[in-house]
Amino acid sequence: MEPSDGELRDVTRRTRLANERTYLAWWRSALTALAAGLAVGKIAPGLVEGAAWPYEVVGVGYGLLGIAFLVYGEHRRRSVERALEEGSFPPLDRGVALALTGFGVALAVATVAVVAA
Repeated sequence: MEPSDGELRDVTRRTRLANERTYLAWWRSALTALAAGLAVGKIAPGLVEGAAWPYEVVGVGYGLLGIAFLVYGEHRRRSVERALEEGSFPPLDRGVALALTGFGVALAVATVAVVAA
């Protein structure tokens, strides 16, 4: 049984709303990474004795991760919207997911190393 036009419009509307929520999640992740970068790179060095540069390097890393979240979040939002118009769906790019995960793990290890030093 074929879906009616009303059912198709409803599915498309729900998918667009889900895409908006996902876009906002990319923004939340970006803002969190940027806040972590500020805390680690600018606030933490003033609270500890020793060299500030390791904290600053890790802080810049979190800032770069935040920028990556913003850029890819917008790219992903547009890809899903374009696919909706075409009646398809773009899977999450494995390379981007792997790169973001690797960068996040590297930052987590660097954070632990800086805090433990």
